[in-house]
This record gives sequence, C-alpha cells and structure tokens, in this order.
Amino acid sequence: MRLAAVNSVNPPPDPVSPSAQLSIRHVTKVFAGKNGLFDRVTGKTKADFMAIQDISMEIEPNTFVTIIGPSGCGKSTLLGMIAGLSDITAGEILLNGHHIAGPGPDRGMVFQNYALMPWMTVEENIRFAVETVHPKLSPKVMSRTIKENIQLVGLEGAEKKHPHELSGGMRQRVGIARALAINPQILLMDEPFGALDALTRGFLQDEIERIWEQQRKTVIMITHSIDEALLLSDRIVMMTRGPAARVDEILEVPFPRPRNRETIEQHPAYHSLKAEMESHLFRETRAVEAARIK
Repeated sequence: MRLAAVNSVNPPPDPVSPSAQLSIRHVTKVFAGKNGLFDRVTGKTKADFMAIQDISMEIEPNTFVTIIGPSGCGKSTLLGMIAGLSDITAGEILLNGHHIAGPGPDRGMVFQNYALMPWMTVEENIRFAVETVHPKLSPKVMSRTIKENIQLVGLEGAEKKHPHELSGGMRQRVGIARALAINPQILLMDEPFGALDALTRGFLQDEIERIWEQQRKTVIMITHSIDEALLLSDRIVMMTRGPAARVDEILEVPFPRPRNRETIEQHPAYHSLKAEMESHLFRETRAVEAARIK
C-alpha cells in the first residue's frame, strides 16, 4: 500500500498527529554559498544550495523506516537534522510533540564508519556512552547494562578487545550496542552496513531483524540496498534526486514478522515492490547522470 508524501509550495499549518512519535513538517535545508566564490568546474559563482525541500512525514512508535534514493538526494542531511546534528532552514521536526533543537539521548546514532574510540576496549566504548548519558547509574546497573548489550549483539568474549583487533562487522556490532545501551527512543542508522562485505552485511541484516524483534524500537535507516529495505522495513521512503530533493512516495511493506529472506520472497507483494523501487532508483539516478553531462 502506498502512503501519500506531503509536499506543498505554500504549506498550511498542520496539526501534529496524536499517534506520531516523530513529526517532520515541511522541512527544507539550504546550505549557504561561498560568498561569491567562483567555481572553476561550473564557471559560475557558488550560490546557496537547497539540499531538500518541503519534506513532511509522520512516524509512529515501534516502526522501522528506511530511506532510499540516489546519491546526493539529501538522505544523510535529513537524518542529521533528525539527530540534531544539523540546523533546519525551514519547517520543524518534533519528537513526542517537542521541537528537536540539538542532539539528545532520546536519539541513538549508528554511523557507517563505526566512530569508535580507538584507545578504548569494546566494554569501555559502551561504558563511555552510558556514563555520558546516565552519569548517576549505580555501578551494578552500569555493569549489567553493558553486559546485556554486549550479549545482545553477540560480542561475548570480545569485551577487552580494541577496535583494531576486531573485524568490520564486529566494530559495527559495537556501534549498535553503544547506541542501544543508552536506551534511546529512536535509533538512527546511516548506511550502517555500507562498508562491509556482502556476506557480513547479510549476516548483520539478519541480526538487526532479530534485535528489532526483541526491542521494537523506532528505527530510521538510510540504505542503498533494495533487498535490505524490504527485509527490515515497515515503510520505505523513496526520495527524488537533488538539489531540492523531496519525498516521491512512501511504500508500506506488508510482510509479516518475524521475517527471513526466504519467506518474504514468497510474499505476493515482494516482486512488485522490488520492481517499483528499482524503477524509481534507476529513473532518478539516470536523471542525475544526465544533469552532470549537461
């Protein structure tokens, strides 16, 4: 089932849905130009760049949402604004009815490049995050929290290892455990498996499905993988090419949970959804390449 993506040139004031955990309302992001700096590649003066324009959507609690689109469509820009790491030019983002004005412990972030402290062990990386967010936890609760999240991502036995002693997949497990250990309301994932080989990526996709089934947190994930989006998502947000990228369509994924690759591929809607996503990405990517040639 397709869900309407709200986009309007002159948006009216919208009421916040009482069922929405996260409300993105007419959000636009413009990056300032370089004060008249001349761009030798284009032969023009660098002007302001509108990355995304007038994006609206509402996300209910315990929903797994993925965002796909061609490179440069503003996926990471949008996620950064939800995380509070980037300012909003126009519009607003509300979490439980409150404006997001900066980073906060109610949002956990998993990055593509792991972003671990290289001088800290697995246990210490997780402890650092928990102590920063919850400094008053008792030593007993702190130790239990760290242990539970290490077990959750299957890293028992690696507690005392440093990042350079771990594989890429294990490092990303540490990043996931660290984000979950602070108990955020929403987990944000920016291409979390993009740097991994295909076998490790597939294994971690299955692990994320397992972890989500256990915790049922709201997740917003950026991916370029159609198969990944179909395996994990309740909704798939398809963005157009940039500049001034917008939401083209939001797909509802009807596959029952728990899921695995074999069962979803047998679902009557699987191939039509996959074909629609492939068509969207091909069309938008081809338009990007045509614009570059011009």
